[in-house]
Amino acid sequence: MEEQGNASSPRRRGRSRYPKEFRRDAAALVIDQRRTVADVARQLGVVEQTLGNWVRQERIDRGEREGLSSEDRARISELERQVKRLTSERDLLKRSVAF
Repeated sequence: MEEQGNASSPRRRGRSRYPKEFRRDAAALVIDQRRTVADVARQLGVVEQTLGNWVRQERIDRGEREGLSSEDRARISELERQVKRLTSERDLLKRSVAF
């Protein structure tokens, strides 16, 4: 029987993650070379919707479109993790003071 989550096997989320550089380069093929999302997606073997999301985010990051940049999204995620951790610590302290 195979163990789950052992040190030799990487933990995977529900979906595979492509490297940032790959996503940026794939979006650049669509934006800079004026190719269609369908054509580039087919060439790279990714789902059109996924590539379309990368193109939208790259346009935001370049300032060509309104929205949250990748840096902003990363910062918000980090702050949410900190809030969750601090809230847990506060609640633990409240419970310990109650005794």
